[in-house]
Amino acid sequence: MTDFSNFTAPGINNLHPYVPGKPIEELERELGLSGTIKLASNENPLGPSPLGRKAAAESIAGINLYPDDSGYRLKAKLAAKYGLAPEQLVLGAGSSDVIDMVARTFLSPGGNAVFSRYGFAMYPIYTTAAGAQCRVADALPAEHKDMPYGHDLEAMAALVDEGTRVVFVANPNNPTGTWLEAGVLRTFLQDLPEEVIVVLDEAYTEYVTEPDFPNGVAWLAEFPNLLVTRTFSKIYGLAGLRIGYGMANAALIDLIGRVRHPFNVNTPALAAAEAALDDETFLQRSRNTNTAGLVQLASGFSSMGLSWIPSIGNFITVNVQRDGTQVYQQLLKKGVIVRPVANYDLPEHVRVTVGTEMENQRFLDALQEVLEA
Repeated sequence: MTDFSNFTAPGINNLHPYVPGKPIEELERELGLSGTIKLASNENPLGPSPLGRKAAAESIAGINLYPDDSGYRLKAKLAAKYGLAPEQLVLGAGSSDVIDMVARTFLSPGGNAVFSRYGFAMYPIYTTAAGAQCRVADALPAEHKDMPYGHDLEAMAALVDEGTRVVFVANPNNPTGTWLEAGVLRTFLQDLPEEVIVVLDEAYTEYVTEPDFPNGVAWLAEFPNLLVTRTFSKIYGLAGLRIGYGMANAALIDLIGRVRHPFNVNTPALAAAEAALDDETFLQRSRNTNTAGLVQLASGFSSMGLSWIPSIGNFITVNVQRDGTQVYQQLLKKGVIVRPVANYDLPEHVRVTVGTEMENQRFLDALQEVLEA
């Protein structure tokens, strides 16, 4: 049999594919369970936006036709929402698709991308697939008084050199839930060379209630090298439809749009996203549920004597004081799916998505039983 590994692009053989959260159906099929709850992939526990769901269902009649490749209606609505021109927007099959476009446009052998140690797992995959070097900055230490495990912007800036083409900054960050204040992030952007593209990954921004949290979109006119990504997968509850978007100056969007796959966003996704933008009632309910859930989970961890990484996303990462993968596996047997994060170099932690009050309590009860056993 031919060994095709001899013919791969540089770096591919050493890549480990992204491992998503375990599907409910798969676990129940394997263990014969029912009533499983999934708190592994940072999905909205309240389901999809009702307005988005209705629009998606109504769009099904037209799926014999290719979708509008320009995404005209959705771009127009997003442009009006953010005070941009439609030419400043690119749509993707999730915001990760947009990040991949950036990597394929600007990264190549001889170049490098800079990101934080606990950054999103796709950053090194996209960088390596493009043939570029990953430059991983140490994060702030676990004992840092304000932001343990957070982005160390000074360490990231120190890794930028003449070969750096892209810097990835997640705010809030996944899987740590840590965040950067407006002042420090703006200074970081000001000090970077203008030829370095900065991807500000704001997948969880709609959940944030912190008063000093930055709005990257407001800085687009000031920083022509800034690209902000957002998604409908999280608070809007449209993860299964795969739709996100990027915002930047029109010249930058034009370049990355040249590598975009045609018809990369499907018809129901376009319809659902457009409608969901009007669903403020659902967004506020989702935000309130998340805020209360973060408090509930933190209180539960405290009662068990566990430490956790303070988070402003829709998830929280807890130190279970033992092998996190083993704890994850024991929780599976109880019909509770969370996320081990050893692949993020956090072997004694698990990440749990904020669920409903009932789901959160079921997880806490199951966790206590596992730890006591």
